[in-house]
Amino acid sequence: MCYSAQIKADYKRFVREYGAVMSFDDFARMVHEYFDNPKMRVPKAMTTPFLESPETKEEKQIAEVLRARMAADEIELLQELAKQTKRLENAQQALATKATKKAAEEVRIASSKIAWAKSKLEELKNTELTPRDSRIFPGWYAPVMVIENGRRVVKPMRYQCRPAGKPVFYDTQFPGTYNARRDNLRGFWKGQYGHTHGLILVDAFYENVTGADGKNLVLEFRPDPPHTMLVACVWSHWRASKPGEKDLLSFAIITDDPPPEILQAGHDRCPVPIKSEHIDAWLTPDARNLEVCDAILDDRPAIHYTHKTAS
Repeated sequence: MCYSAQIKADYKRFVREYGAVMSFDDFARMVHEYFDNPKMRVPKAMTTPFLESPETKEEKQIAEVLRARMAADEIELLQELAKQTKRLENAQQALATKATKKAAEEVRIASSKIAWAKSKLEELKNTELTPRDSRIFPGWYAPVMVIENGRRVVKPMRYQCRPAGKPVFYDTQFPGTYNARRDNLRGFWKGQYGHTHGLILVDAFYENVTGADGKNLVLEFRPDPPHTMLVACVWSHWRASKPGEKDLLSFAIITDDPPPEILQAGHDRCPVPIKSEHIDAWLTPDARNLEVCDAILDDRPAIHYTHKTAS
């Protein structure tokens, strides 16, 4: 599996290096949904470019919606901070009168929530990006390059694929659909493989492994020498059919058996990168000739990975 990845979240990287264009309609729809639902998981590195340097009319409109979302988040956090501060004061007064387990627990909970709210406020105002701001997990959004009307296009998609035609509860029934196993592309993923292919830019990926002491560890794997990989994906455009539902663009990373250094580190899967000369052939598959798709996945660049415990 590839339970987490550090991506290039700035769509302008696709534009600058791969001649892609941005799907403004899809990005605008995503940020409007984000405005209505702050629980949507959008990495900070994906929104910051709009806020820092909007150039076109469409980019400025997207930036305006994002700023409104940030303003609403700030108000909500300030309200939570005031609520928990009052809660802490009341608990401290109760403790001063009589030391009870309940009052001590209230102090602990309120203090924890105050620290969380302050941290989120600081994060909201901080414009400097960290590697963590480019990391995605299942359910998060990322920019994906596809071919549309003969052009390379970048679209925001959720990292957990819901195949077209499947019910909404498919997400919970099959929570592992962020991982498209190479050996199941003609089975579970037959509706996408050979039909809808995409690419994401990945600097590193993260996996859960069992350490020598039997405890879980999260390892960070990076190509050596460091570089950005073009990682193969399949994706789907799920269309709403009931009131209250919304269309969804979503994708899954293709994974395969790992090279020896990943296997020795304790994990049995690895994302599949492709060579840049195969970009257009990969993004315009022919379902009648899947052998061409197979050949692209087989002709992957020779990469050696290093790993360390993730911070």
